[in-house]
Amino acid sequence: MSLIEILIMSVGLAMDAMAVCLGIGATGMGASPRARFRLAFHFGLFQFLMPVIGWFAGTTIERFIAAFDHWVAFALLAFVGVRMIRAGLQADGESYATDPSRGMTLVMLSIAVSIDALAVGLSLAMVHISIWYPGVIVGVVTGALSVVGLLLGDRLGTRFGHRMEIAGGVILVLIGLRIVVSHTVF
Repeated sequence: MSLIEILIMSVGLAMDAMAVCLGIGATGMGASPRARFRLAFHFGLFQFLMPVIGWFAGTTIERFIAAFDHWVAFALLAFVGVRMIRAGLQADGESYATDPSRGMTLVMLSIAVSIDALAVGLSLAMVHISIWYPGVIVGVVTGALSVVGLLLGDRLGTRFGHRMEIAGGVILVLIGLRIVVSHTVF
């Protein structure tokens, strides 16, 4: 697999994480350097780990998770997205009761945006491609695009306020729906 192919795959896998970061950035919760680091690091780490796990699992686990992995991703993204929409509709309220760059929300988001990477790892194992080089590239690209999403979301959030938070929540739900549709239609 060439570097160009790996980069294209990495950008494709990182789009969900970037969109999530765009929504979080719009809330203002990802504005601090620590929050940016935590989000980018965890999204990049999970995007690295999931294909590695998928690669090692090979075809044995695929039949057990293929039936519902897309539903898990949808549920996690919809949960966080609905919370963002609710917070955006409460103009006088705080965006999040908890920081999305910490705790279980961070873990749920990290898993949700990296489920597709598990399938990529499975497919690379089936065609006998080593996972380490592509895995590292996927993680680094995801981390970088996560920071870009946070910065862009922060600018849009400052400009458009709570409307961006609602849009960010809707984007998360739509990403979850896209994942379900892509797994059930095709």
